[in-house]
Amino acid sequence: MFDPEHPTLQTRIASGECLAVAWLSLGSVAVAEATARARPDAIVIDMQHGLWERRDLEAAIGIVPSRIPVIVRVAENTALAIGTALDAGAEGVMVPMIETAADARRSLQFAKYPPRGIRSGGGIRPLQNFPAYVQSASQLVVIPMIETAAGLAHAPAIAAVKDIDMIFVGSGDLALSLETFGGDPLKHIQACARIKRACDAACVPCGMFTGTQKAALEHRALGYGMVVVANDMDVVARGFAGASDGFRQALAAAPGVPVNTPGGKSARPAKRQPAR
Repeated sequence: MFDPEHPTLQTRIASGECLAVAWLSLGSVAVAEATARARPDAIVIDMQHGLWERRDLEAAIGIVPSRIPVIVRVAENTALAIGTALDAGAEGVMVPMIETAADARRSLQFAKYPPRGIRSGGGIRPLQNFPAYVQSASQLVVIPMIETAAGLAHAPAIAAVKDIDMIFVGSGDLALSLETFGGDPLKHIQACARIKRACDAACVPCGMFTGTQKAALEHRALGYGMVVVANDMDVVARGFAGASDGFRQALAAAPGVPVNTPGGKSARPAKRQPAR
């Protein structure tokens, strides 16, 4: 949860380090708590495609220690969506489907208080110490997402918008928009590289949604400033699949091994009672 006395995310992004983040979509506060124990560099809560409700968002952000920044991928580029995420205690917002510099400037306006923006003052957490919160609000992070063909075409102009903290590449939606999903991987790689070059030219860090730890390491080596090392849907799915597959493989490797009852004796078929 954002601590106005000790903000960290903006400084860490500007330092040039690569942040390895965990991505949460399942809407579970318990999973958020377990994720925080794993000490990722940051946690992203997905309000666009995830299962999060407002109360659960508040609870999840509140349970994460302030030393682990929470970023909310908001549902849309609106004052309500961005203000809701920041009022809940997020230290940054990731804004989807940014296609022009004007889109990016609007996201900044929605995240900043007057005179820099039009964000409304309020929220249970900000009002606990509103003077301190307002004083530190300039350090809240805004991360536009480029994930369409139009966004790709305008990437240099988007990256050049003043006060943008980072650009994040939505690799899945970009593939859908470019019609490379399941198709031409080279075209997709070249498109992502174009966005990265635009960010480099504007001296703005660039992040990437990476689906695997291997891809996260590869993109870190390429100079990306944020990668996704795990997302809760895949972690849960792989965990259950691995346990089930492992159990079946163990049975297949040792056919005929009796299944024991809780008392330690081999289970035997029950005798059939004679018909009456």
